[in-house]
Amino acid sequence: MENVVLSVHLILAVLLIGVVLLQRSEGGGLGMGGGGGGGVMTGRQAANALSKLTWILAAGFIVTSVTLTILAARKAEESSVVDRVVAPVEAPAETVPAAPAVELPPAAADAPVTPPPAN
Repeated sequence: MENVVLSVHLILAVLLIGVVLLQRSEGGGLGMGGGGGGGVMTGRQAANALSKLTWILAAGFIVTSVTLTILAARKAEESSVVDRVVAPVEAPAETVPAAPAVELPPAAADAPVTPPPAN
């Protein structure tokens, strides 16, 4: 579910950027100068269409943003990330019992040293 909403969110973001970049700052829309007569859309009609499309895409973007926030909040736990990383200070340290002493035979100090065999 979250992946679907995230995909729609990204598509809306790219479309919103494209529609905003198509608009002229004066409201001409699609780079039309407003001159000339016989087109299907005049400059004002194109500006109105792009303006409406911008509002629709912006509303969809906000809805998907809120939806992603709600989905992320449901997955979150009650504890903080810091609580999971830092070990609790109050926990007593475990005591390790001492290993039993093992007696080793004494090293022979006067044992003859034999040289390695020659090849």
